[in-house]
Amino acid sequence: MEYPNFFNDVEPIILKDELSEFLGATKDGIIEINYIDCVKLAGHSCPTVAGAYILTKVALKKLFKDNLPIRSSLKVTIGGAKEEGVNGVIANVISFITGCNDDGGFSGIGGKFNKRGLLSFNASQNELVKFSLLDNSKEIKLNLDTSVVPGNPKMQLLMQKALQGVAKDSEINEFRTLWQDRVKFMLLNKDYWEKIAKEM
Repeated sequence: MEYPNFFNDVEPIILKDELSEFLGATKDGIIEINYIDCVKLAGHSCPTVAGAYILTKVALKKLFKDNLPIRSSLKVTIGGAKEEGVNGVIANVISFITGCNDDGGFSGIGGKFNKRGLLSFNASQNELVKFSLLDNSKEIKLNLDTSVVPGNPKMQLLMQKALQGVAKDSEINEFRTLWQDRVKFMLLNKDYWEKIAKEM
């Protein structure tokens, strides 16, 4: 499987999954999630997928500080409906990383390890995502703003030509490079992360 080299340079998200530890799936329940894993989940790499990755990374850091984040120990609420805009894509990435699932998630064993009912949508919520620890000790509200890293002006025309089937191979390759250059800048320039994931 070939993909842009910068995917490997993105800082991973490391968490502990107590169910994984209990069932012996990973040593000490340690789970490492890389950007390429989210690309596989979504089927593509774009500012939305990158933004959801950054947003989750920022939220976990603020909630857990220097402690190892515990998967499924929080509740995630997405503002708006699931089918609205890119909410579904963002929710899928956040759910994958945090282990917080909707009603289709794992219901637990003996009253422990529940992952169900931890992801929901709220049309009246002002912020895009609210992360709340289940013990109610802390919550954080974030909005995603990918516009702080604008794309190359040439991308729109190149995309239109590619979609219309009139682009040359060189133009398609240029479009792909420019598209991923924007994603690369978002993911590798940590100074922008709290601008992209704005705290409310």
